[in-house]
Amino acid sequence: MRSSISNVKRKLKTVPPSAVPARGTSGGSPLLRNDPSAEQRAVLLEGRHITYTLKRSSKRRSIGLRIDDKGLTVSMPLRAPEGWLNEVLQGRASWVIEKLDGWQTRAPVAQSWTDGEIIPYLGEILTLRVGAFAKPLQQVGDELQVRDEGSEMHVERRVLAWYRKVALPLFVARAAFYAPLLDVSPASVSLTTAKTRWGSCTSRGTVRLNVQLIKLPQYLIDYVVVHELAHLREMNHSAAFWRVVASACPDYAKLRSELKAVGLR
Repeated sequence: MRSSISNVKRKLKTVPPSAVPARGTSGGSPLLRNDPSAEQRAVLLEGRHITYTLKRSSKRRSIGLRIDDKGLTVSMPLRAPEGWLNEVLQGRASWVIEKLDGWQTRAPVAQSWTDGEIIPYLGEILTLRVGAFAKPLQQVGDELQVRDEGSEMHVERRVLAWYRKVALPLFVARAAFYAPLLDVSPASVSLTTAKTRWGSCTSRGTVRLNVQLIKLPQYLIDYVVVHELAHLREMNHSAAFWRVVASACPDYAKLRSELKAVGLR
């Protein structure tokens, strides 16, 4: 799963900034793009008044829900009907309330691997479908379809393998995008399953990124990528190091706080 220096350099030449755009962006660095059309709303879910931020985009084809330290954010297609929005919110009411309460208590919610469960992916959610599918696993729209093989363990293994499969090329591409901005050349980019660190970088130029990042919004993935690449110039956390980070990620302090609030599970 490692890329040689030459492979990474080739990717730097062939992967343009728009090759793997952050969700909700129009290319370039996604770290600072804010949506001025964000709308504050409220909805009654299971008897509780829930406030949320609504963002509309002409590039979206589905409704996505994200919960972080800022609360609930709903992203939806520009001209999507209100009825569809309400249907999604009511259908995910239990999940929304559970996750919001989890943020308040910081208590981790155990992942279940049964049909209808929620699978986090790039800051949004996929609905897990377990059934008699022709393929072992495939993503179809907002669903992650996994062939039923008789146990939750098989489903878990399929999904975790899928996470690794989609994570590595994305992480390599984001490193390829930011490396020239920081004037660095990583020797390799690989995955890690560390329990306490989102990423690491060695003096030999090996960058390791936690596969759990694939569950988070891409702007947080990008922050971790920039952070680790910056260590190729400053192998410390000195003021000089943070200046390198800031050169590609001026909002690093805000993103760093958000990432700490997420925590590894």
